[in-house]
Amino acid sequence: MDNNLCSTKKHIHVTCAIIERDGLVLATKRSAAMSMPNKWEFPGGKIDPGETAEECLRRELYEELGIGARIGPSLPTSTHQYPTFTITLHPFVCTIEEGEIVLHEHAALLWLQPSELHSLDWAEADVSVVAAYVSTSGRTF
Repeated sequence: MDNNLCSTKKHIHVTCAIIERDGLVLATKRSAAMSMPNKWEFPGGKIDPGETAEECLRRELYEELGIGARIGPSLPTSTHQYPTFTITLHPFVCTIEEGEIVLHEHAALLWLQPSELHSLDWAEADVSVVAAYVSTSGRTF
């Protein structure tokens, strides 16, 4: 079988929220039932056809965490190639406007100092987002 015929990977575009509160940043842990189980990530999800990244992020934060958020500045997109698909993350710095966090999909959450973010076992695609956030915030590990 010619491997070149099977080399086309699915490419998905996903938003993610770097939620800040009182100098801390929210990280969420993927549940055992999710792909990449027990990895840490910034919450968010797949952008639906016809949906802007900001609309997607508002919807996903409500669905996953039960909160309304103010979508702030974007950070540079980050593309990562996993073995079976490629993902482009569209990160935004956000704050909670309404509601209290209720985990509908994730197993756990942590509020961390930016300098502590590197200590978690992040999903590979999120690693560069962590680095971009820390560098644009003037913070260093």
